[in-house]
Amino acid sequence: MKISAMTFRLYAPWVHSLKEKRMIVQSLIAKLQNQYHVSAAEIAEQDAHQFIQIGVAAIVPHEAMADRLMSGIERFIEQNTEAEIIDSVKEIR
Repeated sequence: MKISAMTFRLYAPWVHSLKEKRMIVQSLIAKLQNQYHVSAAEIAEQDAHQFIQIGVAAIVPHEAMADRLMSGIERFIEQNTEAEIIDSVKEIR
């Protein structure tokens, strides 16, 4: 059994309020949870309007599945938000 942990930092230059950011974050997290059955949450920069940092974690049976899952989640985020991924950190424990 392995734990797959990912952190994504996104940049959304068109966001001008925390309310607007919250709508984007909540939508993306709900889509991730529904599609991949993972734990996801905004983990930092809650007070910054244009930066979003999301953490995602899942338990997987082996490293190959963790790699596939992480790649799939990164593609999913790219396709389901207009925000640019400026950093991603992936870890398997």
